[in-house]
Amino acid sequence: MSFAGPKPNTVACRLTLIHITLLGLEFTMSTRLTIATALVLVSSTCIFAADELKEVKVGEITLKTPASWKQSEPTSRLRLAQFEIPAAEGDKEAAELAIFSFGGGGDVKANIERWIDQFYADGRKSKATSGKSELGQYVIVDISGTYKKPVGPPIERKTEAMKGARMMAVILAVEGKGNFFLKMTGGSATVTEAAEPFRASFGGKAADEKELAPE
Repeated sequence: MSFAGPKPNTVACRLTLIHITLLGLEFTMSTRLTIATALVLVSSTCIFAADELKEVKVGEITLKTPASWKQSEPTSRLRLAQFEIPAAEGDKEAAELAIFSFGGGGDVKANIERWIDQFYADGRKSKATSGKSELGQYVIVDISGTYKKPVGPPIERKTEAMKGARMMAVILAVEGKGNFFLKMTGGSATVTEAAEPFRASFGGKAADEKELAPE
């Protein structure tokens, strides 16, 4: 099942519709009929462009993700699901979204510190906010800088420096179902482009979030 999501294409289509409608006021009746036909075609194209979200069942919750986010087989038994997010212009690699659930999973402060520590301190920037979605209360951590990107088998705990990286990680508390952890990592341009649909996937809204004061 598909849902219409807030995409730049939709805005552009709406502006086109308004522009065509205004032009129609200045032309003859026959020209207006031609414009009316064009409006129908543009409207159909806009609806198609906006219809890019799909429902994905992840454990006991359902997310709404862009169709372009390719779901793949989890690379670890600890992961409920994982997605490949197409690279944005300026980035060489796709970003990754991994989803976990451990019931409890530790306190908020410990998880925030663990995620922040996955970036080198030099040039690192981080921000934590909290909000409420249709699935439950959540905390989201936004970190940028040089990422300690895991390489090789997880058991070896090897990493390599990835400059210009960004991570957005969420602790989502779902009543009666425990905590879910959503972690998106990749190049800064790709994660920035995916930030809004990432929040929308679990019903989050940046405008309604409150910044968490550092302890």
